[in-house]
Amino acid sequence: MSPENQPTVDLALRFSVLGPLRAWRHATELSLGPPKQRSLLALLLVQADRPVPLHRIVDALWDEEPPEHAVNVVHRHVGSLRRLLEPELTRRTGARVLVRAAGGYRLNTEDEALDLLRFRRLRDAAQAASAAGRLAEAAGLHVRALSLWLGRTAEGLPRTAYSHAVFAGVDAEYLHAVRDAADAALAAGDTSRVLPLVRRAAESEPLNECLQARLVLVLAAEGLAAQALDHYQVVRSRLTSELGVDPGSELREAQIRVLRGTVVPTRRPPFGDPRTADTSGATFPGTGTGTGTGASPGAGAGEGPGAGPGTSRGTGPVTTPGVRPAQLPADLHAFTGRRAELDWMRDLLPADGGTPAAVVISAIGGAPGVGKTTLALHWAHRNTRHFPDGQLYVNLRGYDPAGVALTPSAAICYFLEALGVPAEDIPPSLDGQAALYRSLLAGRRVLVVLDNARSAEQVRPLLPGTPTCVTVITSREQLHGLVAANGARSLRLGILTVTESIEFMSKRLGAERVAADRQAAIGIAEQCGRLPLALAIVCARAEGHPSAPLADIAAELAESRDDLGVFAVGDPATDPRSVFSWSYRTLTPEAARLFRLLWMCPPHGVSVQAVASLAGLTTARTRPVLSELTRASLWTEPAPGLYGSHELLRTFSQELSLAEDPTEAREDARRRLFDHYLHSARGAATLLYTHREPLPLPEAAPGTQVLSFTDTDRAATWLEREMPALEAVITRDSGHGTGAHAWRMAATLELVLDRRGRREEQIELHTTALAGAQRLGETLGEAHMHRVLGFAHVRTNDHARGAAHLERALELFTDLGDVPFTALTHRYLAFLANVRQDHREALAQYKIACALYTRTRAYVGIASVTNEVAWTRLLLHEYEEALGDCRRAVRIANRSGNRNIEAAAWDTMGVAHHRLGQHDEALEAFDHALTHYRALNDASLIADTLVHRGEALAVTSPQEARRSWNEALAILDALGHTEADRLRELLKEHDEVPARSGPVTINI
Repeated sequence: MSPENQPTVDLALRFSVLGPLRAWRHATELSLGPPKQRSLLALLLVQADRPVPLHRIVDALWDEEPPEHAVNVVHRHVGSLRRLLEPELTRRTGARVLVRAAGGYRLNTEDEALDLLRFRRLRDAAQAASAAGRLAEAAGLHVRALSLWLGRTAEGLPRTAYSHAVFAGVDAEYLHAVRDAADAALAAGDTSRVLPLVRRAAESEPLNECLQARLVLVLAAEGLAAQALDHYQVVRSRLTSELGVDPGSELREAQIRVLRGTVVPTRRPPFGDPRTADTSGATFPGTGTGTGTGASPGAGAGEGPGAGPGTSRGTGPVTTPGVRPAQLPADLHAFTGRRAELDWMRDLLPADGGTPAAVVISAIGGAPGVGKTTLALHWAHRNTRHFPDGQLYVNLRGYDPAGVALTPSAAICYFLEALGVPAEDIPPSLDGQAALYRSLLAGRRVLVVLDNARSAEQVRPLLPGTPTCVTVITSREQLHGLVAANGARSLRLGILTVTESIEFMSKRLGAERVAADRQAAIGIAEQCGRLPLALAIVCARAEGHPSAPLADIAAELAESRDDLGVFAVGDPATDPRSVFSWSYRTLTPEAARLFRLLWMCPPHGVSVQAVASLAGLTTARTRPVLSELTRASLWTEPAPGLYGSHELLRTFSQELSLAEDPTEAREDARRRLFDHYLHSARGAATLLYTHREPLPLPEAAPGTQVLSFTDTDRAATWLEREMPALEAVITRDSGHGTGAHAWRMAATLELVLDRRGRREEQIELHTTALAGAQRLGETLGEAHMHRVLGFAHVRTNDHARGAAHLERALELFTDLGDVPFTALTHRYLAFLANVRQDHREALAQYKIACALYTRTRAYVGIASVTNEVAWTRLLLHEYEEALGDCRRAVRIANRSGNRNIEAAAWDTMGVAHHRLGQHDEALEAFDHALTHYRALNDASLIADTLVHRGEALAVTSPQEARRSWNEALAILDALGHTEADRLRELLKEHDEVPARSGPVTINI
């Protein structure tokens, strides 16, 4: 193409393909879109200024049979790239950068705008110098060319594209250049600058004998003959073990030359030459008037984008002009909240403005989208006055859409350039770069912000060595290594509070609009999981529709709560699904599988055993996998041993699972999780309520972790903590599962819910479970749910509905021939009769129940009925007969070893003695009951007995009576029991109304 026909290309548009694919427009790095779009751009760049036929593009983007719409996909990606590279384009102006050509596309660029073209220009000049005998010049040009390489060509592309021959061809150019550089340096007698380059290339190609031979020779030329021979042996062993071959002639010849001492040693520069200078003496005026621009890599001196490891070393001394870098990206004008976190970060600076005694490092961690970068930058902007020598910032791309993190070497090179070091003066090795970097910062007040770090290893070389600097790091990882080894202070950032969320929305939408419908605003915040990223997206949309009621937006979010698409904005940097995926792609396969299943867990926090059941793993194997997820901030550990996540990450987990996991695998995981909760709940309830016939359960699925309980305190605590999860099993299995777990869980929790007095909640849950059992056609489940619902309705004084449920339960249990639960249903009917004041009918029902228990020799049941008959005698004012029944109940329960029934019988006996005016005997009986109930940790019945005890004391010892009632009230308030208000009225009658009690500790 003739010069006059050469398209005009804006040099502000620059590209890098020698390593990770990157592009800049002026000082701003561009987000290059999804993987196939990036692959297309890379393919065009490595063939820059040449047309690439459409069929070759399709072949490169799809390794198997391309879809029918492949060409349309290519055209769509081309359109996106054009808008990205030339945003000023209109329908009337033609593209200048990415153009149609020869049945395909061509990307027009100039040598200075693409590192690959600069590499080729320098390489060609080096070859010309070598051919002319200017070997030292040739070696220097080769080093400058190779310094542009930061990794394999377009590193990080999908395997489909990267396996294309055109990329392998560019990588081969690099390897040939390394070989030529080594040859020129050996011939010139100056190998010090090429050694790191040759070593790096040899490490990347361990079976390339040509490169290994040059490394042997260069090591020897550097006076490292022993190391050279050791390396030869390593390569020889590798060739033998992996390929079954001996070294070829070129590699053997290199060994022979070293053994014979015929390798010409490098000529050392005289003392004081900059190539051997100690960089610790580098100067950094630091207080000059220059202002850093925060430009993209290479925007200043040197070779432009891609300057990094192995950057060419020039001949001038390592000095810097007066440069004061100011690289912080803009602060968020609408920043809100995070006051506690900002106060915590304030302590990073000495209160008196002096110098800290040690290096200050702060690591801010948290989930994707929680606002780590925003917080770090806001704090940094507020405190720039403390850092008069500048502020350095780099995005380490630890969780980048391309999956390629910035290397420490590349990051240091960016900082060195920002500090005014010419590219040719940057040392070739990471150690040398880090030493120069620390030397330049020594004694200076500089803030270093390392954003989006992947690991502690990526960060450590970038840490200043002087206490005058402060380093702030953001990462989704927890970076425990920095805390332990480098003394970093760790701050975990959580989601916003409701108040902060409302403040966030008010700043963006206006306080009046939010205040006008505060409840809708709260609904929006909750639907967004109070995640700043999601809130920002929704607020941006709401700003575009200022007349739309917030209630409508909240309703739209509620309807789409299982679809992250409602937050999609077309920008990978702010699309939650894309942002989350960057973390997900870094997980090991086992951790990724577990993450995909975690949406099935209840949202209130899950134990290791529950997660292990879900995954079908042992708890020992589950812990390190959970640790990986918490380090990546995809799940959190809000309390020791309990794990959870916000709703948007759960939705992302569900999307992935539905797309990637077979239905059978999901159902197996769900069954194991539900079995864990069901079987563990049965174990806890059976230990607490030994008087109740345990419900038979099918065997737990293989891989389920079932908890066992040996003491009542642990069982009661577990049931209290896990109650939201247990209730979720009922609702989820009834609505979306088989219903088999729902009714069994509801039956298992009957007494747990009854003791808490949560009648309406119990009725709602058991009604849901009944529907599931009926849908399943499970007669036994239907019978149990009718039985429980009947008793619960009677408790709420809905006698007619209670009777209907109990009659249906009796009919079903009788048909099933289930004697124990037929007897229990008769006892419930007796309870209903007593409530209706039909005590003779109650005794008749108890007589039937006792006969059924006697037939099966169920002594615990007999003891229970005997105590309940005694209570009925009390209602009939037959106190002496009641005492006789109580004594029989105590004897039977004692012989059966059942403390529940024995405690109940003692309590009934205390009431009987009280009614007979036998004060001391009543108190003694109540004390026996309390001893047993406290041992059983049955808080509800402890309170019940304390009320009875207070009634016995009310006349003779009113103060003692109030103490009993107050203790009972505290327990009922802690349980949220409906009987608490009745007891409060009782206390009011005795002229003492205490403040509503909070939770108390019950001493057992």
